[in-house]
Amino acid sequence: MHDMDHRLLAALRDCGANPRVAAAARALSWSGEHGALWIAAGLTGAYVDRERRGVWLRGTALTVAAHLVSMGVKQVVRRPRPGSRGVVPLVRTSGRHSFPSSHATSAAAAAVAYGALGPVGAHLVPPLAAAMCVSRMVVGVHYPTDVAAGAALGALTARAGAAWMNGGRTHA
Repeated sequence: MHDMDHRLLAALRDCGANPRVAAAARALSWSGEHGALWIAAGLTGAYVDRERRGVWLRGTALTVAAHLVSMGVKQVVRRPRPGSRGVVPLVRTSGRHSFPSSHATSAAAAAVAYGALGPVGAHLVPPLAAAMCVSRMVVGVHYPTDVAAGAALGALTARAGAAWMNGGRTHA
């Protein structure tokens, strides 16, 4: 799996040679730093959808919680970023550790949490979250297994908190 991880990363990182792809990947990486895009989306949803403000805010809290958990796991695992193996990153990172991807964690948590809140969340957030996940490999700062683990952690965190998010109900 280790060799496959490196080969997949190299293939995706090669996509960053295209200036448009690189620019989009950088923008996604920048906007997802510390879950900023997803926090802003949740707060915007809470502002716009006043009827379900509490649900949006709890979904935002789950997204933040997932991000914080991923940061804790990084401190335990301490896997070096691909740059330590000669991969030239297209962006700077706030930390030296790559497993799991916190960008992928918060993106997947937002996709699950906000995806349950109607057509906009269900149709807009998941593809944007997927693009965020792929962008971390295109910019060369995460291995595919970092992204997969982060996405799983985020989705599981949001799913585990779904009843709380919905005020005790199991469905939105």
